[in-house]
Amino acid sequence: NRYREIDFHRKKDDLKAKVERIEYDPNRSAYVALIKYEDGMMSYIIAPGSIKSGDEIISGRNKPIKIGNCMPLSDIPAGTDIHNIELQPNGGGKLVRSAGSSAQISGIDENYCIIKLNSGEIRKIISTARATIGSVSNTSVI
Repeated sequence: NRYREIDFHRKKDDLKAKVERIEYDPNRSAYVALIKYEDGMMSYIIAPGSIKSGDEIISGRNKPIKIGNCMPLSDIPAGTDIHNIELQPNGGGKLVRSAGSSAQISGIDENYCIIKLNSGEIRKIISTARATIGSVSNTSVI
């Protein structure tokens, strides 16, 4: 059994990726999704709640607000469920990665987004950091 390397950065901007399959990962509480980019490269991401094989996702600026898409916090409207949140730009997702978890954007304060975590904690994160739309899969373990 090999350890699945998860892409927490989602750096391949403006390249569509197709969800090949959703997999159980014995090392994690959440499911993982194997995605294949248009250029043929494949990687694993944390599977968002309602994503399924065949869905298309994309990363980058000014993308549709759709589950699985990854974008800067400044592009996401308040009240949207998000996960895999970066603490600083290009740092890779650090917050909200476990099964069934999500956070909401509650507002914007100059260059920062105010994020409300499941625990009730409020964090201010620079708005150029990224997050993925949706909540994390496998709510059954909560």
